[in-house]
Amino acid sequence: MPQWVFWAVLSMFFAGFTSVIAKQGLAGISGELGLTIRTVFVFVFVLVFAALFVPWREVSGVRAVNLWWLGASGVTTALSWIFYYKALKVGDVATVALIDKGSVVVAMLLAAWLLREHLTPRMLLGAGLIVSGLLVIARR
Repeated sequence: MPQWVFWAVLSMFFAGFTSVIAKQGLAGISGELGLTIRTVFVFVFVLVFAALFVPWREVSGVRAVNLWWLGASGVTTALSWIFYYKALKVGDVATVALIDKGSVVVAMLLAAWLLREHLTPRMLLGAGLIVSGLLVIARR
């Protein structure tokens, strides 16, 4: 198994825990406050992680284009989290998490359009199954 697959599986595992744990943490507080508290923890954790594992010489290689694209990614992440927490506060975890995973289809389409990544019939079938699953589970 390629190492990136291992990292992706770990990401999937922890992402699955994230929604359930967050829903518990939102008890008695707003989604906005919950997101703010969570983001502070993420910031501190990632800062410590970077201090331990990112060589200092790598920081000097950051260019303006890196800041631009990573900054834009940060803004879209923040917007995603804001709306996710608003939905999570009042919705069922499974339904909110599933709809959020529709982002896979958005990412595939954007990667094909902007990054010129190739969409195979297998990938298109998978995207169709994801959309089908979204429609089945999200429908009340």
